[in-house]
Amino acid sequence: MGSRMPFAIITFTLVIFFYGAQSVTFDFTNNCPYTVWPGTLTAAGGPSLSSTGFTLATGASSSLSVPVNWSGRLWARTQCSTDASGKFVCATADCASGVIECNGAGAIPPASLAEFTLSGDGGKDYYDISLVDGFNLPISVTPQGGSTGCPSTSCAANVNAVCDPSLAVKGSDGTVIACKSACLAFNQPQYCCTGEYNTPDKCPANQYSMTFKQQCPQAYSYAYDDKSSTFTCPSGGNYLITFCP
Repeated sequence: MGSRMPFAIITFTLVIFFYGAQSVTFDFTNNCPYTVWPGTLTAAGGPSLSSTGFTLATGASSSLSVPVNWSGRLWARTQCSTDASGKFVCATADCASGVIECNGAGAIPPASLAEFTLSGDGGKDYYDISLVDGFNLPISVTPQGGSTGCPSTSCAANVNAVCDPSLAVKGSDGTVIACKSACLAFNQPQYCCTGEYNTPDKCPANQYSMTFKQQCPQAYSYAYDDKSSTFTCPSGGNYLITFCP
């Protein structure tokens, strides 16, 4: 009988380890001087998260449990309120669901995005900050726990402050609240890397994407901006997503 107890303890420990390893934690922190409303969108066919949208006040933090094989994107909406008809609307990165939860809808650009593919090729997590859909606020991703030495990535600058007037989105008070990508603003293939421009050699950086890149060197500034913008970490660790790092 004495020999059974260690086996039972080991089995129990393995069960806890096994089930604990089925998810990682995304911690969210809002360092912006205003409330934000984070949104989440799971890639097609993937497991949805327990929350697809929530409120995060200035200085507040929140956490989400995320499947270890999750793939999708995260962002934050700004200047949100409930209109006279009871519909929830946001001035930037709205998902147009009409409620705080995005419920499977993505951000309407321009929006600063944090993108993840967990447990991807080679047992690694892949993550990036993308401004391909434009910019609405600064954002960063910082690996936590798991393997040491995994790189952080961020767009900590306020791109809105240097946004080209032809790309600017202005709020009701006339201030710039978001900055469109050239693709979104002009819808031309040379900026969207489509049609005859759908290869890296035919769709290089342009004057507009370079502004984004100069402000946020680690972030994707246009579709083929891979070399300096995708980061990896061995799977299984947690991540901190900070708005206005």
